[in-house]
Amino acid sequence: MASAAEQLASNLNFKAFAKADELKKRIWFTLGALVVYRLGTYIPLPGIDPIALSQAFEQAQQGIIGLFNVFAGGAVSRMAIFALGIMPYISASIIIQLLTTVVPKLEALKKEGEQGRKHINQYTRYGTVILATVQAYGIAMGLESAGTIVTDPGWFFRFTTVVTLVGGTMFLMWLGEQITSRGVGNGISLIIFAGIIAELPSALAGMLELGRQGALSTPIILLVLVMAVVVIAFIVFVERAQRRLLIQYPRRQVGNRMFQGDSSHLPLKLNTSGVIPPIFASSLLVIPATLTGFGAVEGTGIMGTIQTLFGHGRPLYMITYASLIVFFAFFYTAIVFNPADTADNLKKHGGYIPGIRPGERTAQYIDYVLTRITVLGALYLIIICLLPEFLISATAVPFYFGGTSLLIVVSVTMDTVAQVQGHLLAHQYEGLVKKAKLKGNRR
Repeated sequence: MASAAEQLASNLNFKAFAKADELKKRIWFTLGALVVYRLGTYIPLPGIDPIALSQAFEQAQQGIIGLFNVFAGGAVSRMAIFALGIMPYISASIIIQLLTTVVPKLEALKKEGEQGRKHINQYTRYGTVILATVQAYGIAMGLESAGTIVTDPGWFFRFTTVVTLVGGTMFLMWLGEQITSRGVGNGISLIIFAGIIAELPSALAGMLELGRQGALSTPIILLVLVMAVVVIAFIVFVERAQRRLLIQYPRRQVGNRMFQGDSSHLPLKLNTSGVIPPIFASSLLVIPATLTGFGAVEGTGIMGTIQTLFGHGRPLYMITYASLIVFFAFFYTAIVFNPADTADNLKKHGGYIPGIRPGERTAQYIDYVLTRITVLGALYLIIICLLPEFLISATAVPFYFGGTSLLIVVSVTMDTVAQVQGHLLAHQYEGLVKKAKLKGNRR
């Protein structure tokens, strides 16, 4: 079976891709949806003075607002209808997932399978509307307090801003779900991925312009580019790293024949949580920026203090970011991988880990190994996400070259390519089955 799969994988080429009509439809749908998203990031909110907005954003972009702008694909700098991006939905997902561990009703829904998942998704949508409304109102108030950005401030502007921004977020949530079901890849991740990729050329041009003006030296520019290549290679290496647990199956007798016991491996990824912890941590760090809005541009008062504390390279920002990454690394790993269920499935099928008693002892051993590799995975995420922040704060390099951005781009690319390969393999298998049926009919 494994050799057949390897043979199919080796036959994956452009010829096989050309014949996979279903896959091509999915790819075109995904590209079309992402184009719609990008167009929306250029449609501005009504009642905004673009010149005053640009001047205010230039002063505020080095803080956490710059992070918000990255994930929104530049929509914040243009104050477009998608300025909130997909972050309220991610924040709502975090809250609902946390509540499933402490609220018995939600925990019961989680165990009901597909039907329970639909109810939880519905609660997540309600939470998205509430969070998006609060954040949109905060943005509207911040814009009004930032001087001449709003041409006609008042309740009508606040109402239209809230309705427009909440509607934009709900549309992106729906678009992400459509990409996941009818396209290729995870829709929410691809929307964030598209926003980062779209802003990378302008960030690179900005860095080269700083070099031309003498603000950045040539060695620093070369160091940034080399660091980006090294970080990408490191991400690919770690994302493919696995800790394999040997699984042994006993010998079994079928009729008069005795079959030798097989062995296989239980692969545990070094970074089981993937790109989720940095995204979740970043989405929570956006909340203080929402509270400060653009009212902290001058750096005065409480809002100015919050903006200063959460600036790049600041100790509070670094400590908070690292702590949230560690927390979500363990939390999300616990959600996606249950050692007790894995141990039960192994016991049902007669599998066991050599030297470990099946059942509860096996679950404890898997949990022990998983905890140790999750520590390494969390440290890896902290290194990738925080080390570039020191370089950014020290050299004023454009924010898009941060480790979080590279991690998202590389991880989403690898996941999407894996799904494309999966669709091609499925198409190859379908072709083999059809050929086998035709030969059987001829006989």
